[in-house]
Amino acid sequence: MDRETVEKVAKTARLALSEEELERYSRDLSEILDYFRILDESPEGDGVGVDPVEIADIMRDDVPGIFMDPYELLRDMKTYENYVRGPKLL
Repeated sequence: MDRETVEKVAKTARLALSEEELERYSRDLSEILDYFRILDESPEGDGVGVDPVEIADIMRDDVPGIFMDPYELLRDMKTYENYVRGPKLL
């Protein structure tokens, strides 16, 4: 990545970078982008990814229901007309 782009990004992020840091980040980001270019050139797999185990939907369907009597839960709480009262917000 060129130094000018690193300077713009640093300015946008409000980072004060020294000359040495600008050079180092420019070099490091260029290397990282080169690695991504190598990955872009790699052949695509035929459905087999990093994890060879098929990932299936394991989420259960939500079934609404009452597992506990709401009035029993509210019995020991400070309530106002069956609403729980919390602290005042400033």
